[in-house]
This record gives sequence, C-alpha cells and structure tokens, in this order.
Amino acid sequence: METTMETLKTAGGRAIHPLWLRITHWMNALAVVLMAMSGWRIYNASPLFGFRFADSITLGGWLGGALQWHFAAMWLLVANGLAYLLFNAGSGRLWKQFFPLSPRTFLADLRAAVRGHLSHADPRRYNNVQRLAYLFVMADSVLLVLSGLVLWKSVQFPLLRELLGGYEPARRVHFFAMAALLGFVGVHLAMVAVVPRTLRAMTFGR
Repeated sequence: METTMETLKTAGGRAIHPLWLRITHWMNALAVVLMAMSGWRIYNASPLFGFRFADSITLGGWLGGALQWHFAAMWLLVANGLAYLLFNAGSGRLWKQFFPLSPRTFLADLRAAVRGHLSHADPRRYNNVQRLAYLFVMADSVLLVLSGLVLWKSVQFPLLRELLGGYEPARRVHFFAMAALLGFVGVHLAMVAVVPRTLRAMTFGR
C-alpha cells in the first residue's frame, strides 16, 4: 500500500528530488565543466602525454588565467561537495539511497542495463549500478581534490605528496581522476538521453 501511494504521489507531480539536491547537482556540474576546460589549458602548458587539447575547448586563454579559473572551480567543487555530503548524511539519504550494495544484485542490474531492460519506473530509487557509480564519483572527487592539493601546495603537504608517490605521479593521478570523472559524465548524459524525464526531475524536482 505504501509503495502504491508513493508511486501515485510521483505521478501526481509531487517532489522527487529535494531542492538542496538539485542545487548541489547543478553547481557540481558547473564546477566540473570549469575545472575540465581550465585543466586542459594547464595541461597544454606541460603535457604529460603526446597530445594536446584544442585551444577552442580550453578555458583561461593562458596559463595564469587558466589557473585562476581552476582554483575558483576547485573551491566551488569542495564547498559544494561538502554541502552535498552533509545534506545526504544529515537527512539519512546517504544510507537509504546508496546502500546496501550487493555484488549479485549489481551484476544482475548491470546485465539488465546492457540489454536495455533495467527499470526506471521510480526515479527516486537508485539501482545497484547507479549506487556504485555515484559512490565511485564521490571517491574519485576526493582523490581529485587531494591530488590537486599536491600540485598546488606540494611543499605544504609533504605526507600527501609522498602517499601519491611524488609530484609527477600526483599529476598522473590527477589527470586520470579527472578522466574518470568525465567518463562518468559521458555515461550519465547518455542515460539521460535514454530516460529524459530524469532531466526534468533533476531540474524541476517533479
């Protein structure tokens, strides 16, 4: 009976995502875009690998400008991420939405997703693939910030620098952590294209 009432509420236009979740979601999206584009400009100043990013998709115009954009976006990402975690933990949503995780259920949901049979009937509830993906993004974002601190203030964080293997290895950790985050964004956008009503729910909450 309770499940039926929840479904009717959703169908009737009741809130699916709270306002704080929608705000932190879009602020995080903005921070990731700014960090990625400015980060590509910073990368071009001293490439790690045998390629460079096209200037047309970078932000900052030059190294100094890119660093300013990157630091501004970093503080936005950190502040917004902390707010997201505090609201999730304080409301109990963190445990309700992302746990428990079962390897068997995850594999079953993954197989269903690959076949296009994964149900999206209730956008308020995450399947095990979504749960693991979002938990991965949280952990990856922490790694992104920690490796970024080493690149920014290497002398001030010697222990953190050593834990990441040194300055140059930290650059690679930072690069691949950002690549993983952008990979998640790409899959996320693809899923939104498959189930477009999730975009409306995250924008308007209903």
